[in-house]
Amino acid sequence: MSDLKYSKDHEWLRVEGDTATIGISDYAQEQLGDVVYVDLPEVGQKFAAGGQAAVVESVKAASEIYSPAGGEVVEVNKALDDDPALVNSDATGQGWFFKLKFDDAAELEALMDENSYQEFIAGLE
Repeated sequence: MSDLKYSKDHEWLRVEGDTATIGISDYAQEQLGDVVYVDLPEVGQKFAAGGQAAVVESVKAASEIYSPAGGEVVEVNKALDDDPALVNSDATGQGWFFKLKFDDAAELEALMDENSYQEFIAGLE
């Protein structure tokens, strides 16, 4: 069972204390195709839940990435600057986008667990 939570926009979030690591789901990276560039937020930037936080560009399209929770960016994955394909090869691991010190843990309750997310994407196909 995964410790990840998912948004309807296909972002995932892993909570560690008062910080959450955020990236896109395997489903999202499969839909995008080969990722060629990731425009990450700046450390110190603040977002509301659902706010646009990053942009990922693939051979097919550019897609906005939304923050599943409100808070302040405390770290970004610099490895994506040199190797954006990490998003394709390890979307829920080394391909993470940013870490957020979240404002309100109650916002996390609105996110889906792994089973709910799998049901959600099954309904999209």
